Formats: sequence, structure tokens, C-alpha cells
Amino acid sequence: MRRVLFALLPVVFAASLAAQHSNKPLVESASPADAPGATAGAPGGAISDLPVRKVVLYKNGVGYFEHAGTVNGNQRVAIDFTSSQLNDVLQSLTALDSGGGKVSAVGYNSTMPIEQQLNSLSLGLRDYAATIDVYHALRGQRVEVTGAGAPLTGRVVNVEYRKETDKNGNTSEDHYFLIVETDAGALRTSEISDGVSVRMLDPSLEKEFASYLEVIGSAQNQQGRHLTLDDRGAGQRQLEVSYISEVPVWKSTYRIVFPREANGNATVQGWAVVDNTVGVDWDNVQLSLVAGAPQSFIQPLSQPLYISRPTIPIATVAQNAPVTHEAAEMDRIELAAKAFAPPPAVSQTVTVNAEAMPMSAPAGRIVNGRLGSGSGGGIGAVGGASYGGGVYRVTDAIGQGDVSTNAFDDFFEYALAQPVTIHKNESAMVPILQEELPASQVTLWSDTEPRPLRALWLENHSQLTLDAGSFSIFENGEFAGEGLLDPIHPGEKRLLSYAVDQAVKVRPEGLDDTRTIRHIAVHDGVMVQTTTEVTEKKYSITNAGDEQRTVVVEHARRGDAELTSETKPEETTASAYRFKVSVAAHQTTELHVKEQANLRETVEIGQRVSNDSAFLVTVSKYSPELEEKLRPAIEAESALEAVSDKLNENEQKQNELNEDETRDRENVTALKGNDAAKRFVEELNQAEDELQAAKKEQADLTAQHDAAQQKLDDLIAKLSFDTDADFVMGRGN
Repeated sequence: MRRVLFALLPVVFAASLAAQHSNKPLVESASPADAPGATAGAPGGAISDLPVRKVVLYKNGVGYFEHAGTVNGNQRVAIDFTSSQLNDVLQSLTALDSGGGKVSAVGYNSTMPIEQQLNSLSLGLRDYAATIDVYHALRGQRVEVTGAGAPLTGRVVNVEYRKETDKNGNTSEDHYFLIVETDAGALRTSEISDGVSVRMLDPSLEKEFASYLEVIGSAQNQQGRHLTLDDRGAGQRQLEVSYISEVPVWKSTYRIVFPREANGNATVQGWAVVDNTVGVDWDNVQLSLVAGAPQSFIQPLSQPLYISRPTIPIATVAQNAPVTHEAAEMDRIELAAKAFAPPPAVSQTVTVNAEAMPMSAPAGRIVNGRLGSGSGGGIGAVGGASYGGGVYRVTDAIGQGDVSTNAFDDFFEYALAQPVTIHKNESAMVPILQEELPASQVTLWSDTEPRPLRALWLENHSQLTLDAGSFSIFENGEFAGEGLLDPIHPGEKRLLSYAVDQAVKVRPEGLDDTRTIRHIAVHDGVMVQTTTEVTEKKYSITNAGDEQRTVVVEHARRGDAELTSETKPEETTASAYRFKVSVAAHQTTELHVKEQANLRETVEIGQRVSNDSAFLVTVSKYSPELEEKLRPAIEAESALEAVSDKLNENEQKQNELNEDETRDRENVTALKGNDAAKRFVEELNQAEDELQAAKKEQADLTAQHDAAQQKLDDLIAKLSFDTDADFVMGRGN
């Protein structure tokens, strides 16, 4: 049967869809009309409750609820919800009759949106209508006005406001007046004030206004919904109803207690804070807590949906019919809803046993965060849970089989083995863990947090995944700090910081960086240069405290660099190495970290380094062999640069001659017919001669440049060698 239920609602099982807002459903007895062969549909009286039996709470704010009870013959199950709960219920409701019965129908009181209801009234008033709007709605209606002089009866003509000026000259605009045509045909004006009474004389109008108020009043009660399930069958049977709904998120919190005599372990207590806000008691329910957030959403399925329709004018000539369009949006919503269903569960199992949790506290108790005398340390219950307060031994509070964990997808579940009671509108701290786990106290330092922090290295040797939450540390019988932890899976080791360590100072020295050329190869005009980069960093660690400190230094990893220092890290993360260093009291210790990276640089020589022989000259200094191989190319590069320099000089000279020629022409034109113009004519002729000579030289230099470039290209093309080197390029801090 249960397999059938889960098959009907995969969301429920795959994610165990957690705790739902739940009001107690009622099983209503069938009337004689509901008996086999009788007329269906006649309601019956309530005979028993269908209580909540299982609650599963999730971290995404939803809960899964199971109700179970006995029905006999044709009966009706009634459940009360709010509108917000009902949306979730309609989206996830599953009902199963184990005795061959059939849930024939599910119904609930629907509500028309208030705007739609008001549209059916002739007054034309909206929700939250102002008082002046009510008076405007009475225009043309017969009323009786009293309280402002002699009573008057007639029809409302209008409502207007006027500016009133007092004796001090202050003007106000908040005086409203009712204009009434009396039965005698006179227009009378009455100021609307607190002492004025306006009574409707038309019974149909008074009834319409009463209907308006009724609609407004009923809208205030639309949050309450009544859902019924008609279960048809014969004899006594078991009925199960399940659904999901919005609930508060459950929270994890931990206590980590170190003994006075250090033994390498700490007592870890885990609690889950659970809130029951669904308006019904959870009496002896099977409670599970899922540390996961399956995708969930809300659709207003319980609200009637109206869509806007176009208004088509009455055709006087032939027109095209209105166009309709495919409802693709709904198709997408249905596909999305299917996609959100979690995959089937793959389970492993660890359970909290309520019987193992005494109803009364033993002699032991927690004092200032440490385990007191008597029966030893353990976990007590608070809030509305069904177990008493106090402290219990590990074997008493949570023993073998007390908490079971079911892992599915990337979620994990804490399933309490024994039923739990949490009354409505109450909260409880539910114990989910108490174990002795390996934990060592250290001081943590990193570049991202330059202040040293007190921390502990916690190893999860339990079978439970520790859910994300807050934790508090108690050491030497006192509170020592608190912090946050991410999920810690079985077998994982995690650093948890909780306070500033004022006794430890860590001073990082400057970075020593050495780059050494190891190999150079040149083929087809491409140079490949292999370089070894060695970085060294020193940390100076001072312990001003009276006790030895174990300091964990986080050293940031540098790309693909390999760690080559003699000191090895305690552990390695994706972004840092963690080195563990012991520092005696009032002493200073140094940590040296050395890394080596092999770099490969590719350079296109030839055109890329044209007019810049410095690169080849630099490379040639790496070894005598390189200098010998690169000398012809360097000389050709120098010759090419010399020709390039001459070309640049010639171009500059031509620019200057062009400017002189232009200036001389302007002077000759300006002094035409004047004896002084002869001198500028001579200068113009000389400039033209020099310009022609420069252009000829430019052509020669261009030819020389092309020849020098070709020679360099040929030499580079012929370069082909692989050479080992051991050349230190430089050091830097």
C-alpha cells in the first residue's frame, strides 16, 4: 500500500516532502443517503478526527504531513485550511483507502475575487471606498437628511466641497456639502458633518448597500477554507491523506564541550529547533528533519482565475472573426511541475529514541556549559516536546538506533525513532546527536583574516551528517565562543573558528621570487623558453601566552606551483595549504614555505622584434653557446635598425623641405613684381633640388631596408636549436 502512495506522490517520498501546516481533519459519518444504494451527496455528522501521524520538515520552508485514521462505510473527511495552505494542498494532495474504498471527490468552498463580486452590484463602489464615494453613489436616490436644522427629504443632486474662510483669513477645502432637491422642488444644501444623518428611503437601494457591506465582510473571512474528501466503500478501513504545505524552517544548533582534562575529544550535542505554527497539536507524531531544500513553489490553484477578453464591437460590415491563441504558458507550467519532482530515494540508515530519553531529569545537569556530577552528560528536551528537561548520559539520550539517517540525492534526513509531541503554537528543541568526537584546539591564521582565531579541528566519526548551523564552545567550565559550521559529512574533518586569539601574533615576511632559465628552443622563427620560478615565504609566529599553542597557518596556493619545502602541510584545500606549527609559551617560531613552478613562454622572433635587438641580445647572454648561435641574427637586426633609423631621418628631412617649399611659394606669390621676390625664388629652387635628392635617397634606403629585412628573416628561418641553460633572471621581494 505504501508503495502505491509513494508512486502517486513522488515528491513526497523522494524528498520526503516535509512538515505541512496542518489543521485537524474530521471524518464525517455518512448519512443514510450515503449508504450503498442510497442517494449520494447528503452530508453526515463528524464522528472522529483523522490525526496527524507523520511530519517531515525541510530547509526550504515546506513540510510533508500524513494523516491516518479509520473510516467505516461511506464517510467524508473534512480538513480546514487557510487559502495559502490550500494552494499547497491542492498541488500535492494524495489520499489512499487501504480497504478497497475510493475517494470519489475532493471539494472546497471557492471564493470569487472581491472585485468580481463588487462588479455585480449597481452601486459601483470599490473595495475600501472613501465616504465621499458612498455619497456620490447616492446621486439621484431619495434620502432623508437629519441633524442639520429641520429634517429634509428629497433626491440627492450632488456632493461638492467649498472653500471656507474664517475670520483670520485662513482658507480650508475640507467642507463637503450635500445638495438635495426636496419633494417641494427646492434645492437645499446641508453640510456633511459628524452630526448629520443621511438615511436611504428606497428599500431596494438599502438592500443593495447591505449586499455591498456583506461582500466586504465576507472578504475578510476568505482566508478560511473547508476541504472535504468523499470516501466511498464498505466496512471498516484505514484512510491515509498526505500533502505538503508551508512551515517555518527548522534550525540546527550544536554544543561542543571540552573536558577539563584534555583527551583529544569533545562532547558534541546536536539540537534541532522545530516550530509548530500550523494550528493543530502534533500528538505522538513520527518526526523527521530533512537537511535539504527540494525545489518547491506556490501556485494559486484555490483561487478562481479570470482572464482578460477583448471587447469586439458589433460589426456593421463583414469583419474577420476574433483571433485565439494557443495556451503555451500553461503547458510550460505543467512541464516545469513535472521537472521539479525529485528522483527516487536511495537510502542508508542511522534513528532518536524517545524511550531512551527519560521523562524526568537524572541527577546530572549542565553548569556553565560543562557536564556536572551525577549521571553524567547528555541531552535534555525543552519546549513542547514530550520528554522532560535535564541532562542524560550519551547512552541514555541517544543510543544505538535512536536516530536514523536516510540519504537521498544530495539531502540527508534525521528520523526520530519514537513519536514526538509538540503542541500548536509551541516550539521545541529536538536532540539529534550526542557523541564524543575527536577535536583538537588550535589557533588559525590566514591572509584573508590577519587576526589569529581560536579554532578547533573537528572530525566527524559519527554516522550522521552534521547539518549547517550555529555552535557554541565550552571549555574549562566556561563559555568560550560561538560560530557557524557548514555541513560535515561522516568521515570529514573541519576547522571551526569561534574566538580571537590575542596571545598569538603571525607576521608574514616578504615573498622571495627567483626565476631561472632552464631551457631554450628555437624552431621556425618561434622561441620556446622554459623557466623555473621558485618562491619562498617566511612566517614569524609568536606565542605570548602561558601555554603552548598549536598554530595552523593557511598559505595561499599559487596556481600550479609544486610545494617543495621540507615542512609538509597538515591538509590541503582548493585555495590553501594548512601548516600546523607548535609554538612554546613566550617563544617565536618561524615557518618557511617554498614552492616551485615550471613556466613555459613562447615568443615569435623576427617581425615581432624588428627594430628591437635588445630581446635577442638579452637571450644571447644566457650562455656562450646562445651568444654564438644568435650573433648573426643580432648583427643583421642591428643593421636593419640602422637602415630604419636613416629612413626615419630622411622622412623627417623631407617633411622639413616640404614646409620650406610651401613657405617660399607663399612669399613669392605675396611679393610678385617686387625685387625682394627674387631671393625667395632662389630659395624655392634650392629646396626643390634638395627635396628631389631626398626622395632619391629614400628609394635607396627602402631597398636597403628590404634587403636587410630579408637577410634577417633568412637567418631566423635557419635558426634551429635546443639548449639547456641555468641562468638566473632575477630575484624580487
